[in-house]
Amino acid sequence: MIECQVELLSTRIHSSGRFLPQATMSMKISARFLRGSPYPVHEKVQNGHVTAVYLGEGPGLVSSSIIPPNQTTSGEQSTVPDTGGLSGMWVSGREAGGLPWEEVARLLLTDPNIGLLSREVLTRRQLVGYNDFSEAEDDPLWKKYLGQFKEPLILLLLASSFVSLCMSQFDDAVVITLAIVIVATVAFIQELRTDKALEELKKQVPATCMCLRDGNVREYQARELVPGDIVHLNMGDRVPADLRLFEASDLSIDESSFTGETEPASKVNSIITTSTYNTSGSMVNIAYMGTFVRTGRGKGIVISTGEKSQFGELFRMMQEEEAPRTPLQKNMDELAKKLSIFSFCFIGVVFLLGLYQSIPLQKIFNIAVSLAVAAIPEGLPIVVTMTLCLGIRRMAQRSALVKGLHTVETLGCVTTVCSDKTGTLTKNEMTVTSIVTSEGDECHITGVGYSSDGQVVFEGGYSELANEAVTKLLETGAVCNNAQIVGSQLLGQPTEGAILAAAAKHGIYNARDKYQRLEEIPFKSDTKTMSVKVRNKKTGEIEWLVKGAVEAVLRSCSHYQQNIAVLPLSQEKQHQILSISLDRGRQGLRVIGIARGPSLSELGYMGILGIMDPPREGARPSVTTMQSTGVNVKMVTGDAQETACAIAQAVGLPVRPGTVFSGDQVDSMDDRVLIGLVRDATVFYRVSPRHKLRIVKALQECGEIVGMTGDGVNDVVALKRANIGIAMGKMGSAVSKEAADMILNDDDFTTILSAVEEGKCIYHNITNFVQFQVSTSLVALSLIALSTLFGLPSPLNPMQILLINVIMDGPPALTLGMEPIDDDIKVQPPRDTKKDLITKKLVRNCVISATVIICGTLWVFRSEMSDGVVTARDTTMTFACFVMYDMFNAMSCRSDTKSVLEIGITTNWYLFVALTATMFCLLCVVYLPFLQWVFQTEGIHISDWIYLLSLTSTVLIVSEFRKFLERRKEYSAGILSGRGFWSSKKLKATWIDAV
Repeated sequence: MIECQVELLSTRIHSSGRFLPQATMSMKISARFLRGSPYPVHEKVQNGHVTAVYLGEGPGLVSSSIIPPNQTTSGEQSTVPDTGGLSGMWVSGREAGGLPWEEVARLLLTDPNIGLLSREVLTRRQLVGYNDFSEAEDDPLWKKYLGQFKEPLILLLLASSFVSLCMSQFDDAVVITLAIVIVATVAFIQELRTDKALEELKKQVPATCMCLRDGNVREYQARELVPGDIVHLNMGDRVPADLRLFEASDLSIDESSFTGETEPASKVNSIITTSTYNTSGSMVNIAYMGTFVRTGRGKGIVISTGEKSQFGELFRMMQEEEAPRTPLQKNMDELAKKLSIFSFCFIGVVFLLGLYQSIPLQKIFNIAVSLAVAAIPEGLPIVVTMTLCLGIRRMAQRSALVKGLHTVETLGCVTTVCSDKTGTLTKNEMTVTSIVTSEGDECHITGVGYSSDGQVVFEGGYSELANEAVTKLLETGAVCNNAQIVGSQLLGQPTEGAILAAAAKHGIYNARDKYQRLEEIPFKSDTKTMSVKVRNKKTGEIEWLVKGAVEAVLRSCSHYQQNIAVLPLSQEKQHQILSISLDRGRQGLRVIGIARGPSLSELGYMGILGIMDPPREGARPSVTTMQSTGVNVKMVTGDAQETACAIAQAVGLPVRPGTVFSGDQVDSMDDRVLIGLVRDATVFYRVSPRHKLRIVKALQECGEIVGMTGDGVNDVVALKRANIGIAMGKMGSAVSKEAADMILNDDDFTTILSAVEEGKCIYHNITNFVQFQVSTSLVALSLIALSTLFGLPSPLNPMQILLINVIMDGPPALTLGMEPIDDDIKVQPPRDTKKDLITKKLVRNCVISATVIICGTLWVFRSEMSDGVVTARDTTMTFACFVMYDMFNAMSCRSDTKSVLEIGITTNWYLFVALTATMFCLLCVVYLPFLQWVFQTEGIHISDWIYLLSLTSTVLIVSEFRKFLERRKEYSAGILSGRGFWSSKKLKATWIDAV
């Protein structure tokens, strides 16, 4: 127990539950301390007052007795609750915005002129922690590695490996275990490289900031901020925490990463008396963590840090959401279940047949289990993994970085793409797209963003008078301007940057160098104009240059120029100008009026500029193509209705009643109503992160596979929840990039098309491999099972069977996953994810191919074994027959519908090389003496090879004939039903036409 005399700060309780200073008094306290306690504040309410003891950097106070002078320590004792004092250390943005900043300063016990004392900062940090985000402790590497073995198919293979080991079949056990280790290692490495979402989220917070403490402004680590700190903001800064602004000088902050608004938000320090808290979560007197200061400067009181900030709320929502399993993972789970059932059923059937043949029980069991283990395709996980890795590499070559293996295939299943507008369909760079001069000349400007790429196109034809009018108009806008474009980086207001870029496209550079600026009247919300007084350095003429809202500029104009003549600005002409301005506004453009003259009361009207964040080049054809292939596209944005609808129409999205909904409307719907409307909707505007999350979930409830694109902080939760999260690589925030499954390195919406095509191709290749693998396994099992159960000699010896497994599960199988994208696959609708990987059609095709191979192989074996004795020649012919059958089968499995002749023998160069290598390996086994001894083979004559070639090619011929009949049937069905689906568009894709 410690006793000491201290000065206590007595406070009165505010109506909000926080504490306001009232008076100080001297008291004697006795306290019990516990080392390491996180609560160094003691609070006690007595007669409507609270006494708070701050113990600085010492250990935390657990309990204390407050004893006024002349009283003993045997009085009352209070214990600090678990959350004592913490609720008073933060102020929410909504609450702070509705209070005067002086009141906020009192609530947080801070002085805006001095800041917090260093000792007080340490005390508060012990209470609230650092200005960063806590996350669950990461699993150790060994645990992450073991986590790769949780997949059902991997567990099934582990079980088969264990059974093989118990039955002393060490070769099978080694091969299966090696396959498992390869798959687990590849997936583990991929996870280590890409699972950084929560870590990268912290990087959005700036490393340092300017903070006032102990009466001095200096640079501090942003993570060291605490509630009550005073932060100074300047142009180019990123806001380090949620701030209640108490000083704002021409301050505008880019909040597009939160709200989707293209225009920076103008900030003030006044109290908000009405509810201006919109669905996007922005308030005009609050600066939010992670946003960017475009212009001006300001000062603010830190009201929330870390996870208590609005940025932190997104962090928590992101932690709570789990990415759904991909369709391919579900298909593989179902395949593992079916293989397990098949194995047990197969054991039962073989066991019953063995009993019927009076084979000893132990031998029957060994045969049944061995065949069941062999039926499980240990090569399937390797081929799937390698195919997905190759898909990732091919996508990287097409400017799409895919971070998850199974993500690649999921792209081919996407049925709905929810696209953010700002930075995704558009470039998030304001651009002058329309010019109308006082002469009536109308122009549009090509190019997007703040680069000089583009030109002014005169819609009425080029003339010297029109060119001179446009030049003077753009020069005026460029001089009445405070922005700068350094490289491709804008410093200043986006609207002013757009005017500079438009001037550069017209060949006007450094226009401000011709003039000396004498005076500036900055833009104000009441005047809605910006004015500068300049002197022409060459002529000495003094003029006022004005830009702003069209109606405000017209009020100061007295004349305009028409064909060199100066005419008075009549009411009729003003109505005409306002009508043009209104028409441009309906198109989603922000309209700026330009004027200049000798005085502010004698301005000459020069024209208007239409500015917007236009669609990216190629966005419209990409959206149209996606819709034509059965993928729905929806715009989900935080921007206003007019802008959202204008951009939607510009990119080809249908905008009509019943397809456009606001965030408020989404709030008013229950989940059932939203699910009923979400499929037909095309535009959602004024939406917040929680709205985006509800929209994604509603679409998933409808059975849609959702791809969500975005580039801002406000997109991260929906990106993680969607089946495929797609972020922008250039303009996207670090948060969105790390939360997404795929990153578009070129920020081109068209790249999504390429990714979807690649996803379809990957699944197509996987089904081709599965067909090849299943038919090969079916043949091998049938040959061994038939010969064993019916007492026939084995057509293949164990070493030959092992080599067949290595050859056929190796290069030919892997290279089937490298098949290039088929044009017909591109135009197919997204695949039905409810269908299994092994379909009835696939099983039928496997049975047809396996029947041909089994019959042909047994024919060769029986014809060679005419004397009833199995010789080296008999097994050599049978072995060569089986291998060559599989080579032709691999060629037929390249496509389920197209002829090999139409595809081309060498279009898949990898498969061509693999088959050539397989044939070379077969020749070595047949003719090299050492391998003859190992595999018990002997050399055969060239006539035997011709005979085998003729026989084994029948599997390819039968497959080609089957494809021909199926395509004829599909074509006829399409003609009779009037459908124009993809399979009936071309008659040329038959093997007869190819020949």
